[in-house]
Amino acid sequence: MSSPDTVAAAAKFDPERAAEYERQSRIALAGYEACHELAACMLAASLGSGRACRILVVGIGGTAQEVVAAAELEPDWRFVGVDPSPPMLALAQARLEERGLAARVDLNLGTVEELAGHELFDAATLVGVLHHLPGDDAKRAILRAIASRLAPGAPLILAGNHYAYADKPLLLKAWGERWRMFGADAAEVEAKRGKILQGADPPPSEEAVFALLDAAGFTDPQRFFASLFWGAWIARKR
Repeated sequence: MSSPDTVAAAAKFDPERAAEYERQSRIALAGYEACHELAACMLAASLGSGRACRILVVGIGGTAQEVVAAAELEPDWRFVGVDPSPPMLALAQARLEERGLAARVDLNLGTVEELAGHELFDAATLVGVLHHLPGDDAKRAILRAIASRLAPGAPLILAGNHYAYADKPLLLKAWGERWRMFGADAAEVEAKRGKILQGADPPPSEEAVFALLDAAGFTDPQRFFASLFWGAWIARKR
């Protein structure tokens, strides 16, 4: 069943926010494409190139960029995507159809816990999701749900914001300057800053990310990308 925290997080991505997600995600995360490209490369390096693998993509809604990058690199990979937000899932469907990838992806509205079947996946991704879930219990729950669907030793790509935003004033100011670089005026920058300060709950440090992974059954986390508050790691199912 869906947890109340997952439902609440999904509700933030209403049709209006979903419609602006693609542009905004590329501004808020400097290096958006590079992060996804490197994630695909890390998975290929971990799994071995040329294998037929099934990849679980949690929070696929929006750009489906995890699939776009990985599918181009590994033509024998197939994907199962899950997202609890109907508007965001519709965006992913449109993007996959646009790229000619829809036949390689099974899209599911809902959560990992609601995913049908019991076959274990070769790998999973959780990108841009964890900091939207309030509190450590919800974060551990989604990571444990993913771990339960992975074969032993399978890699997980985890990416999202970490650090408490207010504790990193210089990074927060630079984040605002990036929005200004892309045309936002002072009032818009302030509104966006207020939204992330009120509406997200990132792990407060990389050590906290590692602790969440360990508690959920993952080991050997390694960071491969960083951009202001954002980090990306690969870990393995214990």
